[in-house]
Amino acid sequence: MSKSQPLSVFVMAIISLTSAATLYAETEETIEPLVLQGVMQQLGRDMQAVAGAIATEDWSTVAELSPQIARHAQPPMMEKLRILSWLGSDAGKFREFDGEVHDAATAMEEAAMRGQGQAVVKAFSEVQLSCLGCHQNFREPFTKHFYERR
Repeated sequence: MSKSQPLSVFVMAIISLTSAATLYAETEETIEPLVLQGVMQQLGRDMQAVAGAIATEDWSTVAELSPQIARHAQPPMMEKLRILSWLGSDAGKFREFDGEVHDAATAMEEAAMRGQGQAVVKAFSEVQLSCLGCHQNFREPFTKHFYERR
C-alpha cells in the first residue's frame, strides 16, 4: 500500500460519512416539526379563545386577540423558502388565503372595538372559511411532504 492510499481511503471515508450525515439530516428534517406547526397551533388557540369570547359577547377580548390572528408569527426565512419552493405555482393561492385571514381578522377587531356583535361573527366566519380553504387545499399534501418518511 502506498502512502497515498491511506489518504484516499481517509478521504473516501469522510465523503461517505458526510453523505450519510446529510442523508440522515434530510430524513430527520422531514419529521421534525416545522416552526409553522407551532404558528398554526397558536392560531388554533387564539381562534378558540375568540370563539369563547364571542359566545360571552366579550368584545374587548375579541379586539385584543384579533391582531394576533391577523399578524400571526411567521416561520424563519429558510423554512419559509422551503415551503414556498414546495408550493411552487400554488404559492400565490397559499398567500391569498393568508391575506384573507389577515383582512377578516382586522375587520373582526374593528367590529369588536365598536361592539358590533353581528359584524364580529361575520368576520370570524370569514377567518374560519379562509383557514378551512387553506387546510383543505394544502394540509394533507403538506403533511405528507414534510412529515412522512420517504
